[in-house]
Amino acid sequence: MGLCTVLVVDDFEAFRQTVCSMLQEAAQLCVVGQACDGLEAVQKAEEYQPDVILLDVGLPKLNGIDAARQMSVVAPRSKVLFLSQNGDPHIVKSALGNGAYGYVLKSDAKHQLSLALATVVRGEKFLSKQIIPLAHA
Repeated sequence: MGLCTVLVVDDFEAFRQTVCSMLQEAAQLCVVGQACDGLEAVQKAEEYQPDVILLDVGLPKLNGIDAARQMSVVAPRSKVLFLSQNGDPHIVKSALGNGAYGYVLKSDAKHQLSLALATVVRGEKFLSKQIIPLAHA
């Protein structure tokens, strides 16, 4: 995999900074931008056209699922990977049903985020281990 550009979207700044730090440790990843709400995320997705958009579900102004829907129009080549603490099966199905390539629970981020990113960049789907049984329910 060559250099992969990432937009990180989360309304909780401390978590967003932690994720950015994790990503910057990987030589092949480059964080090109950050956003703290859904509207800003859509604008930055259009501006930066990142390879991957790490997106939270629960965002102010525009929730992550609606933001992902708009991003598919303004940044059609960007792959959305949800990173959320919300493991509700209906939310997960809705996120994946709107074209997201994957869904990682925040509690799994430390161990699964880099694998999730590599999988999504290859154009394959990725789900946190805890979500897999829920997604097929």
